[in-house]
Amino acid sequence: MSGMHWDRVKVKVLSRRTIQFAAAAVLNGYVLGFQKGRIYTGGSKAVCVPVLNCYSCPGALGACPVGALQAALGGIRPHFPFYVLGLLMLFGIVLGRLVCGFLCPFGLVQDLFHKIPSPEIRIPGKIDRLARYIKYIILLALAVILPTAAAIKEGIIPPYFCKYICPAGTLGGGLPHMIASPGLRQAAGLLFQWKAALLIVILVASILICRPFCRYLCPLGAFYSLFNRFSIYQMYLDEGRCTGCKKCERACPMGVEVTREINSPECIRCGKCRSICPARAVSAYVSVKE
Repeated sequence: MSGMHWDRVKVKVLSRRTIQFAAAAVLNGYVLGFQKGRIYTGGSKAVCVPVLNCYSCPGALGACPVGALQAALGGIRPHFPFYVLGLLMLFGIVLGRLVCGFLCPFGLVQDLFHKIPSPEIRIPGKIDRLARYIKYIILLALAVILPTAAAIKEGIIPPYFCKYICPAGTLGGGLPHMIASPGLRQAAGLLFQWKAALLIVILVASILICRPFCRYLCPLGAFYSLFNRFSIYQMYLDEGRCTGCKKCERACPMGVEVTREINSPECIRCGKCRSICPARAVSAYVSVKE
């Protein structure tokens, strides 16, 4: 490795909103599914997408990685999900939580709801920091440990996160099927009512708090956050240019202390800190070998 070092190459990022809408359209591009009220079953459904995007959404062309992870660990023949983890690790190592900021359709939904004029709610710092650990607990407990333990003991088990929590599944999968099928509406019971109520709470919270699901509940966000500090795509603060005005921190939708830790696990690389910085001290870059 002698003589090899890493260099920074600055990155100019396209409009985030444009990329978000394009990603949502591509991932859910099976228009006939919405018209017929049935899910796409083609070959691409065997491929995991890198974001939270429900397999049961009528327009979904791929599989959700969290659902695939639970299916591998808790299926009839439980096995280690090398493919799923390998895919997620690849995106994590290259992009970190930029996946959350630019590619996730449910992140886009929350962003749009946060555009609704309303008072901004600031969660007290200590409560906010503690609540952010919930997503790691959900990742380990509901997506990994519980499916594995239950499958060993009982055989095939339900995907706990998808069944009881995932609001993206309710919005993208449950509601379209309910709208398309009168029979499903009549059969809907307490579980769907719970999921619908949880979705409403998250969407209302999104008006008042930027991305509450991403902050506190998303297991995929928890996974990608583990890679933020050493992913190839990084944010950079030029301390020589920084004036300490803290405009970047006040603008950060995820409450990151930019001047202290710009590549915090909570940073979704949305670029607001960079666009608002009057000294142009913030930039995005990729690390490349020379």
